[in-house]
Amino acid sequence: MYRYDEFDHQLVRERVKQFRGQVARRLSGEITEDEFKPLRLMNGVYLQLHAYMLRIAVPYGTLSSRQLRKLAELARKYDRGYGHFTTRQNLQLNWPALKDMPNLIEELATVEMHCIQTSGNCIRNVTSDHYAGAAEGEVEDPRIICEIIRQWSTFHPEFSYLPRKFKIAVSATEHDRAAIRVHDIGIRVLKNGLGETGYEVWIGGGLGRTPIIGKKVGDFIRREDLLSYLEAALRVYNMSGRRDNMYKSRIKILVHEIGEAEMKRRVEAEFEEIRKEGRLQLPDEEVERIRRYFAAPAFETLPDQSAELDAEMAKDEDFAHWVRQNTVKHKTPGYAIVNISLKPIGGTPGDISSEQMEAVADLAEKYAFSELRAAHEQNLTFAHVRKQDLRAVYDGLSAAGLATPNIGLISDQIACPGLDYCALANARSIPLAQEISERFADLKLQHDIGRLHINISGCINACGHHHVGHIGILGVDKKGIENYQITLGGAADEIASVGDIIGPGFTDDKIVDAIETIVMTYLDIRQEGEIFLDTYRRVGLQPFKDKLYATH
Repeated sequence: MYRYDEFDHQLVRERVKQFRGQVARRLSGEITEDEFKPLRLMNGVYLQLHAYMLRIAVPYGTLSSRQLRKLAELARKYDRGYGHFTTRQNLQLNWPALKDMPNLIEELATVEMHCIQTSGNCIRNVTSDHYAGAAEGEVEDPRIICEIIRQWSTFHPEFSYLPRKFKIAVSATEHDRAAIRVHDIGIRVLKNGLGETGYEVWIGGGLGRTPIIGKKVGDFIRREDLLSYLEAALRVYNMSGRRDNMYKSRIKILVHEIGEAEMKRRVEAEFEEIRKEGRLQLPDEEVERIRRYFAAPAFETLPDQSAELDAEMAKDEDFAHWVRQNTVKHKTPGYAIVNISLKPIGGTPGDISSEQMEAVADLAEKYAFSELRAAHEQNLTFAHVRKQDLRAVYDGLSAAGLATPNIGLISDQIACPGLDYCALANARSIPLAQEISERFADLKLQHDIGRLHINISGCINACGHHHVGHIGILGVDKKGIENYQITLGGAADEIASVGDIIGPGFTDDKIVDAIETIVMTYLDIRQEGEIFLDTYRRVGLQPFKDKLYATH
């Protein structure tokens, strides 16, 4: 895990002091809210519908037990006793008072955390695979390059005021759990035929008003050249991106307008110029320095223990459901990856109380090397747990109300805060997610349905990633009435796709029935072994549309 060095400490101290003065000026009326806005955004502070919100950076989704305990303490001290994990692996506090923000940020720094570049037109928090360091088939821990990008991009003078916000994600396996193809830049770590490590670079992905799957612009960028290549891409965007229209200002619009081939040509031309300077060559010794931050824990040599685990599962059906649904095979024998659902039936997706944070921190300390991960699906992960400890972990999670066995099932929904919090939203997301999870609460039915991702956004900005849900739901305002548009067939993995709009939307009293109709249609027409996405890709939109609009 990354640890602050002397430069990080200095940067954060200076930022806290600066922000304290800015807040004092705002509270005294010396500056207006409009004048304060760009200053607060640089510190992760948003003005939501009812209150200010603070977005705390969790670089590449990795947290220590110590850090999570501090977040629990701060949520209790300055907020309403809970936090909200986002699709960028960050944590948001929704109710802190502006007067308390400087003290809150100062206390964050005591556990090597901050809010820098969690908002604004800059390079945001770099996200990654929440199974990093544990996944089978991983080329190397993707957090190594994430941390290098974080250090390179923090306060980068050339990229602090880009045409629009900029998001980067990194994955290191063939199966993409980081959604790299729907980011401004997506990176996949891979090896060439000579066994050398390099990077596949995708540019121009994004959701929002104009959902676009990124284009593979770099096939194999060598390790020492990666920062040069990223700088080249950012320079092209900074020089050519639209600044006259915020709806056309993302890099995806630039790639779309000039074309994939021209984007590649411009990036490579700029790349060659930077390479000639030689100043951005990434030295091997620097990579090794960062690699040591992410050294594997001291794994024991353990037997497989499958027989013992099977025996324990046979005695307890609830435990068996949890193991089958919420744990994943680890690359090291005798260990497992444990997923913690933050989607209890009827709950708010991504929310976690201070008491639950403390319980998770305790369990991580005892059983998971004092480390946990935030996933972009708004859940948590223990990357390294001994199989023999799974029962104890399950019991601890159960006591904290965190053992819902629904990872990847229909009740494991992604949802933005929507109209309950967000000033930009047109419709509510949270109550809809709660109602859907209650409609499909029966675990036997959820297992029968199988893997099905429902993503919900309360406005066109798509913070709930509705475009890439197997079933996506977009809330819009239709003449003062909340209306929900449905898309089908989206995916954010290595076969990424944008969902198809099925037809006219549904009012809030009919949308859950509509989702049920779609699901039951799938159950009627699926073939053996198919999940929802398989069936949709085989039969297309029409069978679902026919049934849906005949019924509703």
